[in-house]
Amino acid sequence: MLEYFGVATGLLYMALEIKQHPALWVVGFVTSLVYVFVFFLAKLYADMGLQAWYVLMSVYGFRLWTKADSSGEESAPAPGGIVYRHANAPALLTIVLAIAAIHFSLYGLLVAFTDSPIPHGDAFITAVGIVATWMLARRIIEHWYLWIIVNAVSVYIYYLRALYPTMFLYLCYTLLAAAGLYTWIKKGTEQR
Repeated sequence: MLEYFGVATGLLYMALEIKQHPALWVVGFVTSLVYVFVFFLAKLYADMGLQAWYVLMSVYGFRLWTKADSSGEESAPAPGGIVYRHANAPALLTIVLAIAAIHFSLYGLLVAFTDSPIPHGDAFITAVGIVATWMLARRIIEHWYLWIIVNAVSVYIYYLRALYPTMFLYLCYTLLAAAGLYTWIKKGTEQR
């Protein structure tokens, strides 16, 4: 039952993310808290840790998106508006290196200290999710590409762990990430 609740709030979260509605962070907080327990029971420990990261990032993202920055400009877009920025080449290199470092560190920890049945997959999902969430908080549009990839991989991982409602959620996430990318490009304004 808890997993089904997580699926429902997860779908709502994704719809709010596409629209860049600040409430996405509140719904994301609830969804992530639910999935801490779901993934613990499924022995996906890195993914469980990722959900704890999402809980913290929900507070950070909400604060960042709803508070005026030091220049006095609103961080949140105008009602109905989508604002994004692109990652430059040095940022993209840093993103790739961060994902690799987090992945291999987590993989080592999972192999050494847990009974994780899928350590590489669990570490990959977590590494990409950590970086993509940080990118979302900063409104970096390339985060959508990461979500498309990691959500597709997650579908397979959750299938292997018999988390069928969650597998369905991540299949929806994959499709919605593609829709989110399209929406941000078509309706968004690039922030320089």
